[in-house]
Amino acid sequence: MSKKEGLESFSKEHSLSLQLCWKIRQGITKGVSFDRIKKYADWYYKTYLTPHFDAEEKYVYPILGMKDPMVKKMLSSRRRLDKLFLGNQKPPEIALSLGEEKLEKHIRFEEHKLFKRIQEQATPEELMMLKKMYKKQEFKENEEDVFWK
Repeated sequence: MSKKEGLESFSKEHSLSLQLCWKIRQGITKGVSFDRIKKYADWYYKTYLTPHFDAEEKYVYPILGMKDPMVKKMLSSRRRLDKLFLGNQKPPEIALSLGEEKLEKHIRFEEHKLFKRIQEQATPEELMMLKKMYKKQEFKENEEDVFWK
């Protein structure tokens, strides 16, 4: 089993979340109302990102340990993302712009730094356990309002 194999499902979900970032940018570029974009982003976040983050905390991060500086960075980043996407303190235009930017940074760091380190340090057994315990969520697009097209 290749080192990447245990993290493959998480990486595929990251690709879908990068598409969310693109959709938000497309909507903003096209002048779509922020409320419409936020409605879709909220649906995606609750339906796909929250379970994804929960699974990373349950299965991936423990490989390095929850006190590892990179893991702490990811946990802190998730808290900020939760506030931006799930909180209603900021106007939608600020929450969406910041949320999209921070989500992309979060994913890129995880893919290029954290996952690389996990691949270097994880045992084959840990990676096999990841593969067995977590399967990529099946993505079903919400086509109620495809504002990005």
